[in-house]
Order: sequence, then structure tokens, then C-alpha cells
Amino acid sequence: MDRRDFLKKTGVAVAAAGVSASTVANAGSTIKWKMVTTWPKNFPGLGTGANNLAKLITEMSGGRLKVKVYGAKELVPAFEVFDAVSRGTAEMGHASAYYWKGKVPEAQFFSTMPFGMTANEMNGWIYYGGGQKLWDETYKPFGVIGRPAGNTGVQMGGWFNKEINSLADMKGLKMRIPGLGGEVLKRLGGTPVNLPGGELFTALTSGTIDATEWVGPYNDLAFGLYKAAKYYYYPGFHEPGTILEALINRKAFESLPKDLQSIVENACRVVNMDMMAEYSARNPGALEQLVNKHHVQLRAYPDDVLTQLRKLSADVAADLAAQNKAAKKIYDSYMAFLDASKKYSRISDLAYLKARDAG
Repeated sequence: MDRRDFLKKTGVAVAAAGVSASTVANAGSTIKWKMVTTWPKNFPGLGTGANNLAKLITEMSGGRLKVKVYGAKELVPAFEVFDAVSRGTAEMGHASAYYWKGKVPEAQFFSTMPFGMTANEMNGWIYYGGGQKLWDETYKPFGVIGRPAGNTGVQMGGWFNKEINSLADMKGLKMRIPGLGGEVLKRLGGTPVNLPGGELFTALTSGTIDATEWVGPYNDLAFGLYKAAKYYYYPGFHEPGTILEALINRKAFESLPKDLQSIVENACRVVNMDMMAEYSARNPGALEQLVNKHHVQLRAYPDDVLTQLRKLSADVAADLAAQNKAAKKIYDSYMAFLDASKKYSRISDLAYLKARDAG
């Protein structure tokens, strides 16, 4: 089943659960929404994820709610998406919450945390572990609603123009790395730089930065990052399960009839699952191309580097939690869920993968 069939079948199921297709098609006048994103227009995985969300909302509503997507810089700059949705310039946005750390530092927990939760664990926390309630509380003062609308899974460590053989090689490194991962690099002696995806290739080839992380093989191949740096490191300690969020203007959402609200909510859930499935399907083949066709040097971070990164990651998260009561409340919830998940994963996913790979 291809994506179109999957989305159609899921959309039909969701519509059947709430309102008949004929009711959707015939009730009310057409509502038009704008969706601004932090991604280049139609960029594989991330940009197409935003497109899929807009298309699904439009189709599931029978055309009553039409959503038009604008890529980064088409309507607003990439890092102004949150503000655009907050003030109502656009009714929706598609991004990731760590981009707003200067405005809402605690929002970073709803994106990813270095050495934190995987995609499945993040979904568990958000949907069934109290995470969504905390997210709602965090964005409410800004008139914005946040919902999971995609996940990259465990990312790669990044592209480097030199080998990383020890902690010394990380010091002085100027690297594009956002969110809490950037703060970890800073404490290791590097310089984090936050750039939108569309600027990475030029920055790396010009020497503006020494290294960059983006997502993983599927996206990195599409950006041609192998032409700018030859060392490709793993694992992506900084982003183990990054949520891509749908930002929704609260007033616009609350003005919708209940059936359209349900369609928006459930379309986000569908795209959240679909994007993760796409990355799982596309990354292996893309990595093979990078290594075998483009002769990328695949490297694992040295153990001593990972050990120090793990320690610093814990310190960075704890320091963020200490900034205010809201951050502490989110951190406590996050860590409690993570601790419980780790105990179970040792006898489930981790135990199974070790057993499977031993053969």
C-alpha cells in the first residue's frame, strides 16, 4: 500500500468515526488556512510531511477546510513560524519546538532531549503519559496549540570535515546543531550555530561552519551534504526521537466546528505515524548510497566522546529544568516516563535486538 492509499484509508476510518463523508462535503462554507513551515518547500520527509498534513485535512474535510502550505521564506522566515502562528498571520505551522528556545526554553522538551526518549517513547509520553497536557499549558499563553505531526527517529551524529578521534577534536568546532544538543556542544568547548536547513550546504562548503547535523541518510542525501564533508558520524545522541510539531492558532482552531477540530487532530496523528514509517523505509537505502556510491566515511563516535556527551547532556537538561517552575514540571514528567521506559526496554526492544543480531 503506497502513502496515498494509506492516507485515504486512514482518513476514511477517521471520518467514519466522527461524521459521514456526505455531511462533511455538504455542511458549511469553505474555510481556508495557511500553513507556514521551517522547511524548504517540498523537501523530502519534512517538507512533504507538511504537505501530507495539509492534503489530508483538506481531503478528510471534503474540502470544507483547505490548507495551503508555504515553505521557509515564502511567507515568513524559517525561524518566525511560531510567531506567525501566534499572531494569526498563518493558522498553522510545521516545525520542531527546539527552534523556539529563545522564546519558550521549556518547549525543547517537546522536541527532543540528548540521550532522551526515542520516537515510540515520545509518543507514549505525549499521548498517554501526560506530555500533551504539559505541552498545552506551555503554549497557551501564546495562543498556540502544539501537536505531534511527524518524527525523524534516531538521527545521525552529523557531517564533519575532519575525523573525531577524541574529545580534543570537538573543542573549537563550529557546528550547526540546534536545541539542547547545541548547549551540550558548547559545554564541550565547541560553538553551536543554529541555521535553517536550506542554508546548511552553503555554510559547510564555504567554511562558515566545520560540521553540521541535519536528520539522517534520507534527508542528508537529498541535501547533497556528502559533497561538503566526507565524515559521517553516528549515533545522533542529540536527537534520538525528534517530534515535528503542528502548530495551530488556538482561536482559529476553536472557531472550527467539532468535526473539523477532530479532523485536524486526527490528521496530525496520521502524519505523525506516516513520517516515521517513511524514514524507516528510506534511510537504509539512502545510507547504502552514501557509503557505496558516494564513498562517505561512516564513523562511530569514540566511546570517551559519548561518555562525556552523556554526562553533559544530563547536566544541560537539569539546568534547563531549574530555570522556572514550568520547566521543572515538564522535566520531572519527562524523566519519570523515560526511567520507566528504560527499565522495560531492557527486557523488550533492547533484549530482542541483541538476540536478533547475535545470529
